[in-house]
Amino acid sequence: MATEQGIVIKADSRAAWVKTVKTGDCAGCTARGSCHSMGNSGEKEVKAINEAGAREGDRILLLFETSSLLKATFLLYVFPILLLIIGAVLGQEMAPRLNFNPSGLSALTGFFFFFAAVLIVKTRANKMARKKEYRPKVVKILARASRLDHGADAHKRGG
Repeated sequence: MATEQGIVIKADSRAAWVKTVKTGDCAGCTARGSCHSMGNSGEKEVKAINEAGAREGDRILLLFETSSLLKATFLLYVFPILLLIIGAVLGQEMAPRLNFNPSGLSALTGFFFFFAAVLIVKTRANKMARKKEYRPKVVKILARASRLDHGADAHKRGG
């Protein structure tokens, strides 16, 4: 299981919006579509399931299911390449029967299969992003925000 530390910037009973520093794990994360870049600092904002009951200002631990990350990584990186290769091989094999240039048909069918894979990945990723097992979870509160911090933050915001 992959974990990441962050600070809750907004929370309710079901979800917490967490500010965290972007890492290399972000590339394969299915929740990357719900992350929002916060300038060039590498900080990211992600919406997570609030299992620990975190509140604004709490320092928390986010959990990402490793099996979910592996499935998403396979779907995102390996699946399109596999379909590209299968399409190219099929084109190479079909070319003599259709009286086509083997290299040309191989390239055409390979790219056709690749773009079909991209469409499959896009629709599948949208479905996966809605499932709980593919979303990050706030599993532990590492440090509670003090009441004084909340008062200072409210004062800064003009409240």
